[in-house]
Formats: sequence, C-alpha cells, structure tokens
Amino acid sequence: MAKTFSEQHSLDRPSEWVVRWVNQIRPGGTVLDLACGSGRHSRFLAALGFRVCAVDRDELALQGLHDRGITTLLADLESDPWPLQKSSFDGVVVTNYLHRALFPHIICALATGGVLIYETFAAGNERFGRPSNPDFLLRPGELLEVARSRLRVVAYEDVEVTAPKSAKVQRICARNDPEKSDVPAPEGIS
Repeated sequence: MAKTFSEQHSLDRPSEWVVRWVNQIRPGGTVLDLACGSGRHSRFLAALGFRVCAVDRDELALQGLHDRGITTLLADLESDPWPLQKSSFDGVVVTNYLHRALFPHIICALATGGVLIYETFAAGNERFGRPSNPDFLLRPGELLEVARSRLRVVAYEDVEVTAPKSAKVQRICARNDPEKSDVPAPEGIS
C-alpha cells in the first residue's frame, strides 16, 4: 500500500524522541546514526552541527548523504563483523532497528559522557502490524535492562504512540557515566 503524502512527510522527519534528547549530546560532537535507513536523523544531526557517521547496508540510501558532509559506512550489521571496533562517539542514535547481538558493541562505542538515544518496536506492536515477529520486538523492559548494566538512564518509556503511525515502542536516553566506566565490557568486546 502506498503511503499518503502526509505519512511519508512525517516518516522523513526525525523522531520526536531524538529531537527531545539530542541536546544531551556534546555540542559539535561525533554521532553514530546506526542502521540509518533514509538518513533522516543523519541530516537532522548534521544540520545541528554534529559530525555524523551514518551506517547502513543500503548503498543507495547512503549516497544521498555524502553531499551533506556526512561520513557514510556501508555495512551489513547482521552478517559482517562490527565495523567500528576502534571508534567512539559522543552520541549513538538508533531508531526502528533491533539486532540484539549489537547491544554490547553499541554501548562500547559510546565515549565517556556519550549519549545513547534508542527507540524501536516493542512487544505489543503486533496489534498494529509490522514488525510482528518477536525476534524484532523488544521484550518488556529489555532496553532498560541493556542500558542499566553500563549506562546512567536519563529517560525511558515503554509506550504506545500514534505518530508517525500507531505502534508500541520502547525508547531510552542514557549516558555513559564516568562512574560506571569501571564496569567491564562483556567478554569479547573491547
């Protein structure tokens, strides 16, 4: 089914959750937009003066970001090794994407004081359509538990939203707090 102009326009805008919490990221810092898709958050972040690294497996989607001063990285995050092993970021933004094996890598990619802004679909979303497969839906409290192990949670929600479309989501803003930096990384992650 084709999207109406209004639906497509709202899907091109940055997430309200990202807009709300982006001020937690160090001004002018480096931000990773993971599984960036069309790059709506990459463009938004770059316009705010952040240095952005956009990662996705869709080469065509990444091409439109080069002329905006955004660094792009073509990577299949689910099949290839973690492509950012030696990189750290002042912010990491992830929306509408879930691959649980990446959680330790995402957290380790945060510089001290770095901020994670994450929002994706949760159990209960099957009532609204796709995704409906439990493999792609966060379990109750799952995002909160992932973050609590090494980050200081600034804000967390497990809610139903109506825009840009009806969905059940979990979302979090969490900081890599220096007081938690002595917590060891999971085995195999550096």
